[in-house]
Amino acid sequence: MKTRKIGGSGLEVAPLAFGGNVFGWTVDEKQSFKLLDAFVAAGFNLVDTADMYSRWVPGNHGGESETIIGKWFKQTDKRDKVVLATKVGMEMGPDKKGLSKPYIFKAVEDSLKRLQTDRIDLYQSHKDDPDTPVEETLEAFGELIKQGKVRAIGASNYSAARLAESLKFSKAEGLPAYQCLQPQYNLMERAGYEHDLEPLCDRENIGVIPYYSLASGFLSGKYRTEDDLKKSARGQGVKKYLDARGFRVLDALEAVAAETASNPARVAIAWLIARPSVTAPIASATSIEQLDDLIEATRLELDDAAIKRLNEASAIA
Repeated sequence: MKTRKIGGSGLEVAPLAFGGNVFGWTVDEKQSFKLLDAFVAAGFNLVDTADMYSRWVPGNHGGESETIIGKWFKQTDKRDKVVLATKVGMEMGPDKKGLSKPYIFKAVEDSLKRLQTDRIDLYQSHKDDPDTPVEETLEAFGELIKQGKVRAIGASNYSAARLAESLKFSKAEGLPAYQCLQPQYNLMERAGYEHDLEPLCDRENIGVIPYYSLASGFLSGKYRTEDDLKKSARGQGVKKYLDARGFRVLDALEAVAAETASNPARVAIAWLIARPSVTAPIASATSIEQLDDLIEATRLELDDAAIKRLNEASAIA
């Protein structure tokens, strides 16, 4: 499989990342192992998680996803087959959040322990911490890279201004720089990334691994009415897309799917993969059937006419 480079990190990945947010939430440990086995067996290698996954689930405390992945590493000895990405910064409890140097040093040890590994390939700031200077955060990451605990760093949910400030400081001080950005980006959420972040990532050779690639499942086409929102745990998250633009996008996806003997979800992922600035979209699966669908999406090459149709349908007036 043809791989893509994550910025200048030296990391190379297949063009699809498995989103580990479902582990310990909508997927139990046994099913998680099956999905990870199948993902790697199909030639893919980028697994993305975060320390706080899945703290939002009643009874969970955060760390559930990393713990499951760590158990899978130990049971299967497949650590070297995976480019492991995790994140730090979201709240894990009282006084357990942010990007200060002391907290990053504590959080990375907790993540390494849960993941049962001695290194994190891509360690990402989960969101900007306005209370901590970028200098402090980058110096902390620099120490972790020196220690061999982290190979490369990335940023998630950063504004273009804050990302540019971080890159400027790294260059001026000779510190490791963010090699990757993880933004929300899909056919329904285009403006936030395309207006300011995409030009910056292109200019600075920053890899991009967008999340919510299917807009919380909306782009699969399974949500057409408010009654459909009851179909899954994520249903309420797509209510905002049930408007004229949303239906226009779904119609375009279905048309392209019919022309390519595919389906809307595959087409939506293929549209992201075809975007020159995108390295590997992140998508989750709760069943082998869903995973097979994602894998098929990486084999779907959209022609210029299909991409134009989708671009026009999803354009913001």
